[in-house]
Amino acid sequence: MKTENSETDRLYLKIFETISDGVLITDLETGSILDANPAAAQMHGYTRDAFNGLRLQSLLSAKSLPFFADYASVIKQGGLFEMQAQHVRRDDSQIFVEWRAVAFNYQGSPCALAIIRDISKRVEAEHQLQQRVVVRTREQAALLEISQNLASTLEMQPGLILEHLEGLIKYSHASLFVLEDSTLVAMAVRGVPQLEKSVPFRIPLIDKQVLKALFNGHNPIRIADLWSNEPTAKFMRTLLENEPSTILMEKVQSWMWIPLAVKNRVLGGIGIAHTARNYFSPHQANLAMTIANQVAVTLVNAGLYEHAQALAALQERQRLAQNLHDAVNQSLFSAGLIAEVLPRLWERDQKEARRSLEDLRRLTRGAQAEMRALLAELRPSTLIDSDLGDLLRLLCNAFTGRTNIPTKITVSGEGSLPPETQVALYRICQEVLNNITKHAGASQVEIDVLHAPEELKLHIRDNGCGFNPSELALSGGHYGLRMMRERAETVGAALAVISQPGNGTEVAIHWAKKGVL
Repeated sequence: MKTENSETDRLYLKIFETISDGVLITDLETGSILDANPAAAQMHGYTRDAFNGLRLQSLLSAKSLPFFADYASVIKQGGLFEMQAQHVRRDDSQIFVEWRAVAFNYQGSPCALAIIRDISKRVEAEHQLQQRVVVRTREQAALLEISQNLASTLEMQPGLILEHLEGLIKYSHASLFVLEDSTLVAMAVRGVPQLEKSVPFRIPLIDKQVLKALFNGHNPIRIADLWSNEPTAKFMRTLLENEPSTILMEKVQSWMWIPLAVKNRVLGGIGIAHTARNYFSPHQANLAMTIANQVAVTLVNAGLYEHAQALAALQERQRLAQNLHDAVNQSLFSAGLIAEVLPRLWERDQKEARRSLEDLRRLTRGAQAEMRALLAELRPSTLIDSDLGDLLRLLCNAFTGRTNIPTKITVSGEGSLPPETQVALYRICQEVLNNITKHAGASQVEIDVLHAPEELKLHIRDNGCGFNPSELALSGGHYGLRMMRERAETVGAALAVISQPGNGTEVAIHWAKKGVL
């Protein structure tokens, strides 16, 4: 039996000596280390003899000491003590240690048996992972902000794009180019003051092969050393060799080119540089490419918006030309006919001639009012800077001169409107008067404008034939009426149409500043 115990003791001692985790036996009363295995001593930078006898408190960092206040009491009560702590090694460096300790009877005294494991590498890996998560979260937030900013504008802002890019990728300088007729045009430069004042400057592309190289299969080009003999470095130096673009190569080592492209269509590119060699990482290239793809979409949208503006301007010119033909030209033609027959009519019937003179006066005044209204529309600032009442009087004078329908306008109160609201109300009135001309058969029109603080009410009434609004709604509505409702909704105004067959029509508009309604 004694032999078996000796064998068992030797087995336990061998395990104690060879286990890779640290094993400590500590006195619960004094906190002294009664015995430790070689792994525990080596973990702390001591020999085993120097380690044994140390007090447990001497191994713990100041941060971890408070967590061991109940160490002895937990173990004496038969509990399991588990803790992650910071230990101080002999050379004052610190390690992270995972503790698991239980009660242990050693040489007849109540002690603690602790298994300790150095988890410094794991803690460092977790810390690095947390840092990467923080960095990635910040990058994703920045990308989301950039995406929202680019999506919320229809105009290209190259300087702002480079500013956003610097928030993600630190660079010495950067430039944004757009492609125009086989030429790269620099739209913005950051980090090179002498070039910032020179934009836009141009870099001509020799042939399609250069453009293909810049496209690079819609992938970024990273150059570790711009002055090396690498083919991409030579290519970039050749591209930038002429003034003033050669300044972009001064005092830099790393270079990265990010193509701006949609599908296989190259729109331009972003060049960023750094004074350090091999500075730009693959991850940074992916970030830059993400931004570049959004910028490319913005470039396409900006082009479409510019085209839409040009088309709208053309349509507006055509509309004004049509109005000029329909209203002014017809009025002047009628006035010319009256003026031609007036001398003979005067000799035959002066009473009829006086009526013709009155018609002539009405037609010329109407043509003059129509011209004033058209000129006002040719100067968009007039529709914004003028008083709404004055604009409507101008509109009514032109309407009366064109149709010979008397129009009474009453303006009460004072107030100002946001520019877009005033233009919308003017256009609505314009459309209402056009509808009266075409459909109402009216002999009188009244317009009432009531200004109040941060509020406006507008009523347009005619004594024409009227109609049934419900029947109009069932038939899909009238295009002009739909357009008026859309204009009103755009500026937050309420529009109502009240009409009955034989009782004329009233259009009521109510606009109020947000929070007033």
